[in-house]
Amino acid sequence: MGISDKIECFITELLKEEDENDWLELKRNELASFFNCVPSQINYVIATRFNPQHGFIVESRRGGGGYLRIKRVANNNPLSDTIASVGNSLSYPDAEAYVSYLMRTGVLKNENAAIILSGVSDNSLTIPQPDKDRLRANIFKNMLSALQKG
Repeated sequence: MGISDKIECFITELLKEEDENDWLELKRNELASFFNCVPSQINYVIATRFNPQHGFIVESRRGGGGYLRIKRVANNNPLSDTIASVGNSLSYPDAEAYVSYLMRTGVLKNENAAIILSGVSDNSLTIPQPDKDRLRANIFKNMLSALQKG
């Protein structure tokens, strides 16, 4: 298990101990010291694994008294929330993150996730950038809307 995975597991365990309405507050430098890594490693984990696509809100303040505040987003309607948050352009890694989030919340099953990712993959979308990411966003949102209606 790499350092990023260890940091993610540690933060995830701390979040489980918090009330879902409370913020988990961490000191970036203290966390980096605990894991014997640089603060930018903490930033990387937060940016890639604790973002809105993964169902989290993060507030950050840099500097000597800086902190990270993390809160799990209430999953009232993960499908609608995802459709609303996609926007007009979507990269394939972001599509994967959204699908992973929807699987964790129980909205998508493996079969549906595989179909959606296949439909928005670079192999399926053989047009140049940036049109590819705009088309991917439209297809992704339409697939999720179809699931919402069905």
